[in-house]
Amino acid sequence: MRLPKLPLCSVFFLCALSTIAHANDVDIPLTKLGTKTGPTLKFYYCRSCGYRKVFEDFVNILQQKYPELHIYGENYNPPGYNMFIAKLLGVSKALIMALMLKGVNIFQWVGLPQPYWWQWCTNNRLFACLMLFYLSNAIEGQLVSSGAFEILLNDVPVWSKLEIGRIPQVSELFQIIDNHMRMLFQDVDVGKINFNK
Repeated sequence: MRLPKLPLCSVFFLCALSTIAHANDVDIPLTKLGTKTGPTLKFYYCRSCGYRKVFEDFVNILQQKYPELHIYGENYNPPGYNMFIAKLLGVSKALIMALMLKGVNIFQWVGLPQPYWWQWCTNNRLFACLMLFYLSNAIEGQLVSSGAFEILLNDVPVWSKLEIGRIPQVSELFQIIDNHMRMLFQDVDVGKINFNK
């Protein structure tokens, strides 16, 4: 069955015209890039200090008052070589525990006599592994613990627990955000800004 070319082309042409006519009536949605154009609030917190829960509480409170605010949070990595040393300690811990559980005399490999403490560790494997596990975890926790709770609004630092020594109160954070929003949008009433359209 062969369709005539002229009527088929005219149908496509009419469909295209109706689509163009309706496009003027409908609001064009923002692109994915455009949906992220509102102000951003970034939190960098110390996960090992237990500040993740504080961050989640702040997010719940802030989203109620500022629904247009994009809020992100992540762990604040410790400065210097602390993270590297902590990871190295974790790998060493796993290797030593495996050698203890296997009962391997590692000192024999280097030509030294087996010390009494290593013999005790291989004889009391479970207790020695638990002791090593908890001791090394305590050291790793101290190495990666930064005590940080840093807040950035549009990549501008607005609060630093490392400098001030405490986490902000909710009212202080509201005041900081309101002041920064007023500075960014001096001609507009801050309460009427909506970035979600």
